[in-house]
Amino acid sequence: MITRTKWLNRIHWDENGLVPVIAQEVGTNEVLMFAWMNRDALARTVELGQAVYWSRSRKKLWHKGEESGHFQEVQEIRVDCDQDVLLLKVKQVGDIACHTGRHSCFFSKFEHNGDESDWIEVDPVLKNPDDIYK
Repeated sequence: MITRTKWLNRIHWDENGLVPVIAQEVGTNEVLMFAWMNRDALARTVELGQAVYWSRSRKKLWHKGEESGHFQEVQEIRVDCDQDVLLLKVKQVGDIACHTGRHSCFFSKFEHNGDESDWIEVDPVLKNPDDIYK
């Protein structure tokens, strides 16, 4: 049996005690977002069955959906071959994963047209962020 400490110790945390995390939608396999976790966030994610991340800007745990109601129900957790990146397979509650009101944080696509190359927003805003975060 793997103890709580043992499975957490197998993760290769960076110098700040963090590991990068990709949230991917179950079924579609669309990448919804990228975030960070520390040991407490990962342990809490396992405990709750919902994604809990580490907010580097706010320096605190961030339960995804705590303000917006757009929770991520974790269906599966995977670690890469080097044990330094996590993949969460999630059911996105409320269809919005991004704080901009979009389904995915990866809504801008690079368009290369010679001198006119730029990032183009290709996914719509599903809900105005002002209506989500009050």
